[in-house]
Amino acid sequence: MKRGLGCDPDGVRLPIKIDSASNGEFAPRPLERHNEISNALALQRADANRRRLGLSRRDFLVSSCGAATTLLAMNDVRAASGQGGSYFALPAAAAFEETAAASVLEGGEFIFDIQGHHIGDFEKWRIGVKRSLSFGFRFFAPHHDCDYRLPNDAIGGLNCLTGDAYIKEVFMDSDTQLAVLSTGPLKDRELLPEYGEAAATRAAVEALSGTKRLLIHGRCLPTYPGELEGMFEVAERWGVSAWKSYTQFGPNETGFYLDDDEFGGPFIENARKTGIKVICVHKGLPFPQMGSDNLKYRLCRDIGPAARQNPDITFIVYHSGYDPETPEGPYSAGSGTGIDVLIDSLRANGIGSDGNVYAELGSTWRTVMRDPEQAAHVIGKLLKYVGEDRVVWGTDCIWYGSPQDQIQAFRAFQISDEFQDRYGYPAITPAIRRKVFGLNAAVPYKITPAEIARVLGGDDIDQMKTAYGARRDPTFTTYGPRTRREFLNFLREDTKYG
Repeated sequence: MKRGLGCDPDGVRLPIKIDSASNGEFAPRPLERHNEISNALALQRADANRRRLGLSRRDFLVSSCGAATTLLAMNDVRAASGQGGSYFALPAAAAFEETAAASVLEGGEFIFDIQGHHIGDFEKWRIGVKRSLSFGFRFFAPHHDCDYRLPNDAIGGLNCLTGDAYIKEVFMDSDTQLAVLSTGPLKDRELLPEYGEAAATRAAVEALSGTKRLLIHGRCLPTYPGELEGMFEVAERWGVSAWKSYTQFGPNETGFYLDDDEFGGPFIENARKTGIKVICVHKGLPFPQMGSDNLKYRLCRDIGPAARQNPDITFIVYHSGYDPETPEGPYSAGSGTGIDVLIDSLRANGIGSDGNVYAELGSTWRTVMRDPEQAAHVIGKLLKYVGEDRVVWGTDCIWYGSPQDQIQAFRAFQISDEFQDRYGYPAITPAIRRKVFGLNAAVPYKITPAEIARVLGGDDIDQMKTAYGARRDPTFTTYGPRTRREFLNFLREDTKYG
C-alpha cells in the first residue's frame, strides 16, 4: 500500500538510527568509519532488496525487512573490519523475506520503557513562559523534522517534541506498551514537562487505551530550597509512581550523594514518608552544564551505601552509570570509571543480584548498540554483576525519536561466543530479553501480572495501532544535538536561560 508523504517520502532515512545524536546531557560522539560504511551499505542494499520485492524504498524501509537489512549490513561491516564482541542474530533471508525478519524483530514481549521525555505545551514555548528556553532548544535540535511539524516553525521544530508527538513516537511507532514519563532537572515552570503537562499526557493515553499505560515521576532536587518539603504535595496532587533526581544538579554547581546527611538522607527519608519508595537517580552521563566540580557526583560510589542503609527503598540507576567519554571494557575493580564504579559499590556493600538496586539502559544502549565490543561489555557486565533480574529497559525517548529501532536491535542482539567464554557473560536468551524489556521493572513499579496481561491482550491503543499499521509513517529521525557545535550552542543557551 502506498504510504503517506508526511515523513521521508524518498526513503533516505534508515529504520535503525545510527547517528551521533545525544540527549543533551553529553557531547555527541562522531560516528566511526565503520558506522558510516554500514549506513551507506544498508541504503544500497535496501534499494536492491526493494526492487526485488517491487516496493518503493520508503515502503521497504518501513517493513521489518528494512530493519533487518540495516542490522545485517552492520554485521557484515563489523566482521570485515575485525570488530567483535557482539552481533545481531538474524537469518540472511530476513533482508527480503518478511516472515524471516518478523520472527526476530517483531517479538511479543511486554515492553515497559521507564525513561521517556517530552517538552510539554507547545504554546508555552512559542509565546509563553518558556519562550526564553526555546532559543536553547533551537540549538538543541535545529534539524527537527517530523510529519506533524508546523509550517515556518520559528523555534526549531519544538512541536516534534510535545506530548502528542511523544504518544505517536512511543505508543504508535514502537512496540512499547507501558512507559514512565520522566521530568528533567530544570526548575519550577521550566520543568520538562511540568507536572500538569505530564498528567495531561497520562490522561490522554488512558483515554485512548482504557488501561494504565503511562506513569509519571515526581522530581526532587534536594539541593534547591523547597524541593524536599514539596515532595509531599507532589505525591498527593499528581499521583506519581516514583521519584527522579539528579545528584549532579543544584544551585551554584552544588551536587550531593545519596548517602550524605545533608541532602541524600533527608531525600530518601521523605520518599519513605510519602510511601513512594522508588528512587530513580541520574548517574554516569556527565551533564557538563553543571561544571567540572560536579562531575564527581555522576559516579555511582554512593549507590551501594544508600541501598545497604535503606533496604526498604528501591534504587534505579539511570544510564547504569555509563560515561560515554570512557569506553567500557571488561569489569576492572577499582578502575574508577563508568559501570565499574556501580559494580564496585554494589559488591563492597553486599548488594547482590536479588538486592534493591536496578540498572537502567536509557541512552546507554542507544549509544553502544553501534559499537559491538562496548555493547557486549555493557550488557554482559550488567547481566553478570548486577543480575539478569535487575537490568531494566529505558530509552530516553523522545530525544531519540521513536524507540522502535532500539527495541529491534536488542531483540536481535547477541554476545559473541568468544566474549561469553572469555568474560563469563551470558548468552542473551528470550527469557533474558523478556526480563529486561519489562518484567524486571514491573516489580518495583508494582505492575501486576493482570495488568501486564491486559496490555498484552489488546485495548483501544492496540486497535488504533492495527489500523495505523496499514499506513505507518514513522519519522526515522532523532531530535537531540548531533554535532559538538550544536551541543555547545545548546549548553550556552541552556545556561543563559535555564
